[in-house]
Amino acid sequence: MKPTLLTLLRKVDTPTVCNAIEVAQGKRGFDAFTRGTMLCSAPDEPAMVGYARTAKIAAVTPPDEAPEVIKARRMAYYKYMAEAPAPSVTVVEDLDYPHAIGAYWGEINTTVHKGFGISGALTNGVMRDLGDLPEGFPVVAGSIGPSHGFVHVKEIDTPVTIFGLTIKPGDLVHADRHGAVVVPPEVIPELEISISKLLKTEKIVLEPARQPGFDFARFEAAWSAFEKSRT
Repeated sequence: MKPTLLTLLRKVDTPTVCNAIEVAQGKRGFDAFTRGTMLCSAPDEPAMVGYARTAKIAAVTPPDEAPEVIKARRMAYYKYMAEAPAPSVTVVEDLDYPHAIGAYWGEINTTVHKGFGISGALTNGVMRDLGDLPEGFPVVAGSIGPSHGFVHVKEIDTPVTIFGLTIKPGDLVHADRHGAVVVPPEVIPELEISISKLLKTEKIVLEPARQPGFDFARFEAAWSAFEKSRT
C-alpha cells in the first residue's frame, strides 16, 4: 500500500471507503462489510487501517486442554501479533457470540497490542476498561462487559467472521464507529483516486445544501450536476 493511500484511509470514515470501493468497481452491490450495530471505544479517533492478523477465542467455559497447551498457544498468539507487518489490525472472533462474556480487550491487552505497532482491534466479543484504553488504539467490539471470564485463545491465523463479515489473514481492513469493511485487493491501486473523486463529487450537492436559501430548484440543479459528474 502506498503511504499516501494509508494516510488518506486514516482520514476518512468507513462509509466513505464503502462508497469509494463502488466508485472503483463502477457499480453498486459491494457487500464485504459488517452487519448490525457495533461499539467503538474511541468514536472520535481516526479509523483503524491495516492488514488482518486473526484469531479465535472463547471465555464462557474453562478450556478443556492442558494448561501448558493453552499457555503455549497464547504465547504463539502474542508472537504472531508482535511480528505483524505494518500497518496491521487485530481481528478476533469470540466463539461464544452472541453470548460472549469475556472482555479480551481491556487496558493491558490493548496497551500490549499498541506497543506491537498494531492499529486497532476488531471483534464480535467484549471490551472493558473504557477510559483507561490507550489513545491511538481503537477497539470496535460487539459489547461491553466487566469480566474476562475464562478467556483463552482457540485458533490463530485462520479466517474469522465478525458480524457477518468473513475476514481472512492478510485482508485489508478499515474500521471505525460504523463497523468494518474488507477492501477488495483489485481496487487497492485505484482506491486513492476513487476516494478523492468521491469527496469532490459529494461537494456538488453538499455545498449548495449548506448555503442559505437552498430549495428544491437548487437541489434539482445540484443533483443533475452530481449525476453528470458520475458518468
